[in-house]
Amino acid sequence: MKPVFIGIGNNGMKVVWGIKYGNARKLFLDPTSYLFHKQIFLKKLEEIMWRIEKGTHVWVIFDNKPINMEILTHILDNSPSDLFKLAYVLSPGKELVFENKPWWARNFETVFYDSFWEFLREREEKPIWQAYFEASTSIGQMFTKLYEYLNNQMLVNVDLADFMQIVKGCNIGILRLLTSVDFNWHWGIWERGLINILASEETSLEDVTKVLQKFQDILREKDIIWGVKMDRTIRGMEVLALLVRKW
Repeated sequence: MKPVFIGIGNNGMKVVWGIKYGNARKLFLDPTSYLFHKQIFLKKLEEIMWRIEKGTHVWVIFDNKPINMEILTHILDNSPSDLFKLAYVLSPGKELVFENKPWWARNFETVFYDSFWEFLREREEKPIWQAYFEASTSIGQMFTKLYEYLNNQMLVNVDLADFMQIVKGCNIGILRLLTSVDFNWHWGIWERGLINILASEETSLEDVTKVLQKFQDILREKDIIWGVKMDRTIRGMEVLALLVRKW
């Protein structure tokens, strides 16, 4: 599996730089190049997009700035319709799930977003640039883990078919890699997803079961696929949560 990650703008490119999955193909789109060399930029972009194989996972990662949205429009207008397109929107302080669906979202199977809630809880003490930096690093690690798991089928009960089934169909979603879970957050609004736990060999089954039980209490009416695996390379637990709902 060779997914394509397209970073638009400074923050989108930072996320893509942080993805360490070995089979990933990366494309960095700098708005400065677009502004000063538009025709060359668009010609090369179209050539690249039409060389991507049918069915490839194509992630477009960006924050919602006018120049980034202009570039996004060119991507959507000048790429094959048979690509499996997914978006990841950086939206500090904004929960897109509570907003109206924008026109461009219909071109993606799922629009994932990150409101940086983990990084802005102490907003008065943390500048926004620092939140972007910390979030970019975390998101890059998350994409790396997700595709390593899907490619190697490391997680019990979860495979590529499950991933495709969950994300397909014009959804809004979140994707999180967490070492701890704030169960006061709005997990219960999501309709279906994947919840997977990686636990160190020192972690007790009781601790893993407690986390799963809390998720189950919140999401018991939902279509959720669970997976658990013990991993000697980590400390404590990691929770990979992918949750979506119709938008």
